[in-house]
Amino acid sequence: MLWLLLALVLAVAGAFGWQQWQARERELRSLAEQQRAALDARVETLLQAQRAQAQRLQQAEATNRVLRDELLGIGQRAALLEDSVSKLADPDRHGAQALRLDEIELLLAIGQQRLRLDDDIDGARRALALAAPLLEGLDDPAYLNLRQALAQEEAALHALGADPRIQANALLERIADGIDATSPVRPTPSRHAPWYQRLLDRLVRRQPTASAGLQQHPDREAALAALQVELSLARAAVERRDAAGLRRALARVDGWLQRLLAGSPGLPRKRRLLAELQALPLRMESPLAGTTLQQLRAVRGQ
Repeated sequence: MLWLLLALVLAVAGAFGWQQWQARERELRSLAEQQRAALDARVETLLQAQRAQAQRLQQAEATNRVLRDELLGIGQRAALLEDSVSKLADPDRHGAQALRLDEIELLLAIGQQRLRLDDDIDGARRALALAAPLLEGLDDPAYLNLRQALAQEEAALHALGADPRIQANALLERIADGIDATSPVRPTPSRHAPWYQRLLDRLVRRQPTASAGLQQHPDREAALAALQVELSLARAAVERRDAAGLRRALARVDGWLQRLLAGSPGLPRKRRLLAELQALPLRMESPLAGTTLQQLRAVRGQ
């Protein structure tokens, strides 16, 4: 019994010790988990702080780059200003004369570009007319040839005459004038014709074959509308200086005129105007255009 009691006590003591040891293990494990979670949170906080610091460094680097570019730009502008001031202050360059030459070169370039891009002869003439008195104000004998070249270029431009577009538009207006949607023109019998011809004229009605299908007023109105469309296309071709497009539009205008004015005494005159318009050149070129500008740049380059 004593041995049994001693074994029971030992068993109870062992079970109690085992439970205490398990509880201690669970407590140590829970404490380790808490420490690891706290360490992970701290590491995450450090990583976030590191990322924020890297972003701030990138922003600072971008700001420094922008500031560096601005400083370089300011330095370049300062160098350009210093160069300009030194050129203006140089007594050998004559600052006022250099500014006047710049103005003359600008006016000559404007005239050349207007003549080259839009064939604006009047604009080129005005630009040269503005540059002439400025060039006359230069007392340097080195620019004597330049004044002569400018006078020759002005004379060549004035010799071209008026802008062909003005004359072409005037011819188009003369062609469109006097055309309406009234009834077609019928030949009237002459008083000096023989009696049998006058009798036949009363019995038989003659009309040109070109006006067939245009006897009714609505048909003539539609034909007149088509003619106005072709005239508008011709005006657009004149504004674009499109010679091929103008020829095609005038060919269609001629066809409508022959139908609308068949038998009319005004048809030959209209067709003569069409032929004159077709032969009119839309572009006018001067062999001396731009020579003054080239000579001026050559002189300034020297």
